[in-house]
Amino acid sequence: MLKSKRALITGAGRGLGRYTAGVFIKNHASVVICSRNEEELKAAAEEAGGENIYCIKADMGKTEDIDRLYDFALDKLGGLDIVVNNAGIQGPIGPFEENDWNDWMDVFNVNLFGTAYSMKKAIEIFKDQKSRGKIINLSGGGATSSRPNFSGYAAAKCALVRLTEVVADENRDAGIDINSIAPGVMNTDMLKLITAAGKDQSGEREYNIAAGQKEGDLTSLVKPAQLITFLASDRSDGISGKLISAVWDGWDKDDFARICSDKDIYTLRRTIE
Repeated sequence: MLKSKRALITGAGRGLGRYTAGVFIKNHASVVICSRNEEELKAAAEEAGGENIYCIKADMGKTEDIDRLYDFALDKLGGLDIVVNNAGIQGPIGPFEENDWNDWMDVFNVNLFGTAYSMKKAIEIFKDQKSRGKIINLSGGGATSSRPNFSGYAAAKCALVRLTEVVADENRDAGIDINSIAPGVMNTDMLKLITAAGKDQSGEREYNIAAGQKEGDLTSLVKPAQLITFLASDRSDGISGKLISAVWDGWDKDDFARICSDKDIYTLRRTIE
């Protein structure tokens, strides 16, 4: 499905990014992965197997690291076709007014500003190559509804979804498809932070969801990785500016023409009676 495609996946030292890198390699793509943890990166590359995976340490909250990451990707791959902006941090948990302000702002530096700068770099490359490009951004809990005690994460992810829509519209005639996905509840280290914070800080609902995940169970990563692979492939050409849920939306069965033509489906919209 991704034969000869060149992909960059951020935040791929663990969780969904790591799992997706393995899926991309199995689908015959060449992949560059990044993370802030070099040891995790090396383990992820070994786990994915194959000779066409390259890793570099990078912090997506720093523009100089993103510049260096893209230079590395172009050097190793000779160009880019796909960018998966998966890197993200949970940020402070608890009531907004009690959050440490610097920690709260850090969520935006990584989840919004870092992803936005990565999108900017990718678009410049795609246009320079005069080729179709794919950008997949990761939404998250709180992007489409209130998520008490996770204000920084929710606000940054909501802003990212709207930014995805705007930039997708700006680049619709350039053959660049830009989408967000809502991965659903995944068994990752972010969930461990929720349980560690306890019910008082996380809230009973969030705590119970996190506590219900089984240690080491990777099944929650399968559907999001399948959706990312679909959006990265030629099969999704023309789908752009959408927020698609990996778990709840029928993206694998829905009418393709409807997804492309209906401006309201799979988007952030206010509803009225």
